[in-house]
Amino acid sequence: MIYPKIPLAQSIIEICSAKGIHTIIISPGSRNAPLTIGFAQNPNFKCYSIADERCAAFFALGIAQQTKKPTALVCTSGSALLNYYPAVAEAFYSQIPLIVISADRPQNKIDIGDGQTIRQQNVFQNHSVFNANLTEEASEENDLKINKALETAILQKGPVHINAPFEEPLYETTDILLVHPKITDYNEIIGTKSIENVKEFVSIWNSAKQKLILTGVNEAGSIDEKTIENLAKDPSIVVLTETTSNLHHPTFINSIDTLITPFDDADFKEFEPEILVTFGGMVVSKRIKGFLRKYKPLHHWHIDTLRAYNTFNALTQHFVMQPNDFFNDLLPRTDFVNSNYFKHINEVYQLRKIKKQKYLDKIPFSDFKVFEKVIGSLPKNSQLQISNSSAIRYAQLIDIDSSIEVFCNRGTSGIDGSTSTAIGASVGSQKQTVFITGDISFLYDSNALWNSYIPKNFKIILINNGGGGIFRILPGHEEKPVFNTYFETSHHLTAEHLAKMYQMNYFTATDLDSLEKSISSFYAINDAPNILEIFTPTAENDLILKQYFKELI
Repeated sequence: MIYPKIPLAQSIIEICSAKGIHTIIISPGSRNAPLTIGFAQNPNFKCYSIADERCAAFFALGIAQQTKKPTALVCTSGSALLNYYPAVAEAFYSQIPLIVISADRPQNKIDIGDGQTIRQQNVFQNHSVFNANLTEEASEENDLKINKALETAILQKGPVHINAPFEEPLYETTDILLVHPKITDYNEIIGTKSIENVKEFVSIWNSAKQKLILTGVNEAGSIDEKTIENLAKDPSIVVLTETTSNLHHPTFINSIDTLITPFDDADFKEFEPEILVTFGGMVVSKRIKGFLRKYKPLHHWHIDTLRAYNTFNALTQHFVMQPNDFFNDLLPRTDFVNSNYFKHINEVYQLRKIKKQKYLDKIPFSDFKVFEKVIGSLPKNSQLQISNSSAIRYAQLIDIDSSIEVFCNRGTSGIDGSTSTAIGASVGSQKQTVFITGDISFLYDSNALWNSYIPKNFKIILINNGGGGIFRILPGHEEKPVFNTYFETSHHLTAEHLAKMYQMNYFTATDLDSLEKSISSFYAINDAPNILEIFTPTAENDLILKQYFKELI
């Protein structure tokens, strides 16, 4: 076995191995050479080399998202480390375990004008769950910090930062293990499986005639079928699911905005819940947030083993447990309540669905029409990754087959690393991965394609409407040069030459006929990653979407 000669680097590597951290994403550099040598030449680790640190971090996040295990990042000193920050923030808010290991210069080289030095210690403090600032020499104190960092990433499902100073020479190796680091034991905290003071909550539940269940980002298969059936049969319960909730039942309302956008004050008052139960991560729909903040429930219960955000300014109870355990404990003790809540809302929603299909059938080629077609074309049992902004919002309006798992970086809702995350997720999953993205998000993260690990069956559906279409949907849009330049980012760029440079198959569509022909080849050819670029009309898209909500009334 080849080891780096620097004992501190050996300690980090040995403790990672002992704690089960086996996936390492390395960005090339010199100061991190001791770590790179140690990780890359140790068979206990699967190492990937990604040159762009921002892309590397989102790639790591995508792998961790799928494996549910911490993924480690290794970079050199200086600004390289700062490029991890967008993914660190996303991991923090999405509760994804990331381990950032940054090489640093010794502290006496900081702030004296030496090259590639910045103040690296605690640089992620606002968006990390632990920071380990190591000293230059291997020691038990350093070992304990490293152990604590890795354990915290696992237990708190978030990003941690280990900052390791190394002095030159950096490239020397040895076949002798110079350290025997301390490995600490820890117990994984799973959360309770029963509700404390359960009778109190059963009483509240049984007396409420209007109960609303709202799910954000959620893992597929995490809720038992018997619980799903119980929620579906209770006449006092309405279940609202988002595309990223991966929760399905024919009676659940899976397009929140389709239901509530046409509501007036009287409708909202009728829809106002007595109890709101939420679980899962961030919620996409701005309209449901606005509704629940204005028409506050008497009780808002959030279920999560770690955090409870007071998203609607109405939180009354945080159940520190798995949602499945919560429902398994609560529902067998409760009764169905005589109520017209579900019946009334379901009747409205079913009418909306009929109007939606009539509208989709008559509209011309546009973003909305394209999303209907591409989502309908997705292979069963595949994994769908969606970029942020207008892409996830259009996806919220279209029914997606229940066999398809859906993911989106909703922690910070940024466009910056969507492609890199999708590629990482395709590496971390055995499923066929399809990524749907907009043109600005795709171009912004185009270095994601500078990656030699992309599976050959990875598919990118790029909807190019010539700019940031989300800003046309938002209030305040005016067709003026300042809008086109500084908000929409109007452009005439395409992915054709990027596809050629990265040796990907490239397909295009400009209308329904060419889309139908291209999408068939797009899925059939698997000798290299594929990009299908669909060009939609810039000016018409927002008008078609806005008219949709008017025609639902």
